[in-house]
Amino acid sequence: MFEERENAFEAKYAHDQELRFKLIAKRNKQLGLWAAEILGKEGDAVDAYALEVIKSDFEETGDDDVMRKVAGDLASTDISESDVREKMNSLLVEVMETDG
Repeated sequence: MFEERENAFEAKYAHDQELRFKLIAKRNKQLGLWAAEILGKEGDAVDAYALEVIKSDFEETGDDDVMRKVAGDLASTDISESDVREKMNSLLVEVMETDG
């Protein structure tokens, strides 16, 4: 009985981690699309940039790597780091509401 319960908790944890990973990846894609528009990218360059943002999340744990990537790329615009952080947070809420 105890082992079954432990296995159930482990399965739930694995499922929750997978769901979180997918939600963060969707958030990062949306963030990349948003930033690409601000940067004036068009066509295939928009999707390529969004993919760069998704890949930047694999550099370290947490959101700091994505934040550095996008804020750094937007440094020449009037978008601040706090604007990027706010957008990241609002996009996460959006994807959680639609997919979570």
